[in-house]
Amino acid sequence: MLLFATVVRDGSFTRAARSAGITKQSASERIGKLERALGVRLLERTTRHLRLTDAGATYYARCAAIATQVDEANQEVQRQLTAPVGLLRVSTPVLYGRRFLGKVTTTYLQRYPQMRVEVVLADRRVNLVEEGFDLAIRIGVLDDSTLAARRLSEGRVYYVASPTFLRAHRGLTAAAVRDVRTIGMSAHESWTLSGKSLKVEPHLVVNDLELACEAAMAGLGIARLPSLVCADALVNRKLQLAFPDATLTSPVHAVYPSRQYMPAKTRAFLELMGELDLSVDLPTGRPPRRAA
Repeated sequence: MLLFATVVRDGSFTRAARSAGITKQSASERIGKLERALGVRLLERTTRHLRLTDAGATYYARCAAIATQVDEANQEVQRQLTAPVGLLRVSTPVLYGRRFLGKVTTTYLQRYPQMRVEVVLADRRVNLVEEGFDLAIRIGVLDDSTLAARRLSEGRVYYVASPTFLRAHRGLTAAAVRDVRTIGMSAHESWTLSGKSLKVEPHLVVNDLELACEAAMAGLGIARLPSLVCADALVNRKLQLAFPDATLTSPVHAVYPSRQYMPAKTRAFLELMGELDLSVDLPTGRPPRRAA
């Protein structure tokens, strides 16, 4: 139908075939097949001219309208690759979203006022394709190789406790960490201390990092916390490093379904995140050491 509309519009099988990337003979055969399927003659052909039959004129009016809609649909989709349009859905861990996504989203909407953005704060790892997200922020090791990813930054993870707790446990070594109270996010954890992985069974288990930070400041034990959560407490000396040489790093990535044919709305959001300061470490990058 689209080829028929092109033949009529161009007035030539040769030009229509060239536009479609096929041979003139193939174009003629396809139109003949269409006529046989319809059981009517659409075009009267001579060696120099093409003329629409009455049935062909009626059919062309519908085919031309369809061709226009197809062109418009193609252009609309292609515009999405060149200019941000539509709705952008982003998933992010709660704390990261509270700290950074407000700034990013505000700047994004100021820059692209025609866009709409939905930010979902969730500590679970969403399924981007099944749940319809364009982008997600992941902190830590990536475990889904089917997604494309862009590294945004790197955060530090510290083993911290209150000054009171550390004074009561002077000389604490990594090997003895299982003999003191600890705070964790699960009943069984692996802590890396002195280059070794140690199995730890926390005395207090919580499912919220801010609550774990508060428990550590209250002197309930040693907690493993990202700088995003404990930076202010370290700077204000409400927390100190339990093991200064055991600092870990945790990468921050943006993940999205595919690098190929990335929509402009997603590309623009990623570029903006690269422009802004999204540091997740302490202001100086050097936390206070444990008191002697």
